[in-house]
Amino acid sequence: MSWGSELWDQFDNLEKHTQWGIEFVEKYTKFVKERSEIETNYAKQIRNLSKKYQPKKNSREEEESKYTFCRAFLTTLNELNDYAGQHEVIAENLTSQIILELSRYLQDLKTERKSHFHDGRKAQQHIESSWKQLEACKRRFERDCKEADRAQQYFEKMDADINVTKADVEKARQQAQMRHQMAADSKGEYSSYLQKFNQEQNDHYFTIIPTIFQKLQDMEERRIERIGLCMKTFADVDRQVLPIVGKCLDGMTKAAESIEPKTDSKQVVESYKSGFEPPGDVEFEDYGQAMKRAASETSLSNTREGKEKPPGKTKPKLWPFIKNKNKLMSLLTSPHQPPPAPPASSPPSPSAVPNDPQSPKQHKEPLSHRLNDFMASKPKMHCLRSLRRGVSDFSHLPPEQRRKKLQGKIDELNKDIQKEMDQRDALTKMKDVYVKNPQMGDPASVDPRLSEIAQTIEKLQSEVQKFEGWLAEVEERMPSKSDTHRRSGIYETQNNTTVSNNCAQDRESPDGSYTEEQTSETQVKANTHPIPTTTTPEFDDEFDDEETLPTIGTCKALYPFEGHNEGTISVAEGELLYVIEEDKGDGWTRVRRNEDEEGYVPTSYVEVFLETNAKGAMTYI
Repeated sequence: MSWGSELWDQFDNLEKHTQWGIEFVEKYTKFVKERSEIETNYAKQIRNLSKKYQPKKNSREEEESKYTFCRAFLTTLNELNDYAGQHEVIAENLTSQIILELSRYLQDLKTERKSHFHDGRKAQQHIESSWKQLEACKRRFERDCKEADRAQQYFEKMDADINVTKADVEKARQQAQMRHQMAADSKGEYSSYLQKFNQEQNDHYFTIIPTIFQKLQDMEERRIERIGLCMKTFADVDRQVLPIVGKCLDGMTKAAESIEPKTDSKQVVESYKSGFEPPGDVEFEDYGQAMKRAASETSLSNTREGKEKPPGKTKPKLWPFIKNKNKLMSLLTSPHQPPPAPPASSPPSPSAVPNDPQSPKQHKEPLSHRLNDFMASKPKMHCLRSLRRGVSDFSHLPPEQRRKKLQGKIDELNKDIQKEMDQRDALTKMKDVYVKNPQMGDPASVDPRLSEIAQTIEKLQSEVQKFEGWLAEVEERMPSKSDTHRRSGIYETQNNTTVSNNCAQDRESPDGSYTEEQTSETQVKANTHPIPTTTTPEFDDEFDDEETLPTIGTCKALYPFEGHNEGTISVAEGELLYVIEEDKGDGWTRVRRNEDEEGYVPTSYVEVFLETNAKGAMTYI
C-alpha cells in the first residue's frame, strides 16, 4: 500500500510521523549507549572485586596457595576477571556496531528527510500559487462579464430613449461592445489558465506528491529495517560472548570440583610438622627418700632412655611445648646472686645484714641495661652470632620446617645456577660466532661478562654446598619412623649446680631457660649422632603467648624476706604462698601470692609442701 495514493492529502501528518521516527532512532541510540555504560561499569566493578580479593605478595598468602581450596578461589577470581572482560567486549561491540552506526545513519536520515520535504513543500507552494492565479483569472472574468452586462443594459436604455442624441447612443453602443470584448478576452484567459491549472494539479497529486511520498515511505522502511537489525545485533552481541562466559563458568566449576579436603589436611601436616617426637612417660620420683634432688633431674624423657641413664643426671629440652613469652625477660630480670643464708634466729630481715650478698639495695635497672649485661661476656656474644646465623640457615625453625626451607633454598639456588649457565652457553656461542666472523664483533668483548658469570656461578655453588651441609645436618637429626629411640628436639644435659658464664649461665635460671652450648660438664645427644658443640638457641618460641604456671604446692615463710632485686618477691614471716616452681638447685623457689604477683624467694627461707601429683615442677624446664 503506497503512501502516495492513500495519503496524498496527509503531507503534514507524514512530516510529523517521519520526525517521530527520527526521534525514535535517537532514543534507541541513547538506550544502547546507556546499556553500554552499564556493561562498562559492571565490568569495572567485577574487575575491582576480583582485584580486591587477589592474594597479596606476602609470605602468608604464599603459604595459603598450598591449599586446594585457596587455589580454587584464586582460579575463580581469575575466571571472574575474564568474565568481566567479556562484558567489556559487549560494551565495545555495542558502541562500534550499533551506537556509531546509528549516529552516522541518523545524520544521513535527517538530510534525506529534509530533502524530500523540501521538494514536497516546493510542489505544494507551486500548486497553491497556480490556484491563486486561477482564482484571479476567474474573478477578472466574472468582473468583466458584469461590466459587459451593465454596458449592454445602458446601451439599450439609451437606444430606447427618444430624447437622447444619436451620438450618445452610438457612444453607449461602442462602450457596450468594448465591455463584451473584454469579457470575451477574460473568458478565454480564464479558460486557458483553468486548463493549465488542472494539468498541474493532476501532475501534483498523481505524479509529484506520490513520488515524494514514495521516497519518504522508502526512507521510513529503511529506518525501520535498520532499527530491526540493530535490535538483532543488540542480542547477538550478548550471544557472541556466551561461549566464553560459559567457559569462565566452567572454569569456576572445575576449580570448585578440584578442591580436595584430604590433600589440604595433609598439607596442614606438611606446613606445621615440627619433626619432634612426643614427650615420653613421666617417671616416678620417690620423695620418701632423704636425698637432694639435683637441678637438672628430669621426669620428662623417653621411658627406655630413663632406664638406661642414672636418675638425676640428665634433663631433656622441652622447648616446643613451652608457650611462655616472658621467658627471656625472666632470665634478664631474675636474681643473679646466690640466695642469702637463713638467719640463725629470728633477727631482722636478711637484707639488712651488711655482709649479706643481697643486702645492697639495687635500683631496678632498665631492661636495656639488663640486656647489655646479659650479652656482655664472649659466650653471650656467641649466642647473638648464632641467632644471626639462624636467620640464614633457618635453625630457628623446627627440624621438619627447617628441612623444607633449606630444600626450597637449594632448589632456588639451583635455578639461579641454571639460568647463569644458560647465559654462559649463549655468550660462548656468540663468542664462537665472533671468532669465525670478526666483522660481526670483537670476541674479547664477551670475556668480561663470561668472567662475571663464572664468578656468580662459583658463588652460587658455594651457597648450595653450604645449604646442602645444613640440610644433611638436619636430616641426620630427623627422627626415623622405625627408630623409636631417637628423640628429636630433646637435648639431654648433665646436671651442673655451679654457676658458669655461658649463654644461658650454664644452669637453669629460675624461669626454666637453659643453654644448648656444650661445656665440660654438658653432653648433648640426639640418638647416636653427636650434635655440634655450638647450636643455635631457639628464641622464637620464647615469645609465644604467655601461659599461667600451675600450682604444684604450698609453702610457709619461716623468715621475713625483702625482695629488692628484680624477679624476687617480698614475704612476711608466717605468710602462706603457692609454689609454682620448685628449687632447681640454685637456691631459689618460685612462688605466687595472687594471679598478678609472683617471684622468687630463697628456698631456705620457706618450708615447701609439694603436692604428690603435681607435674608443674617437671614441665617448666
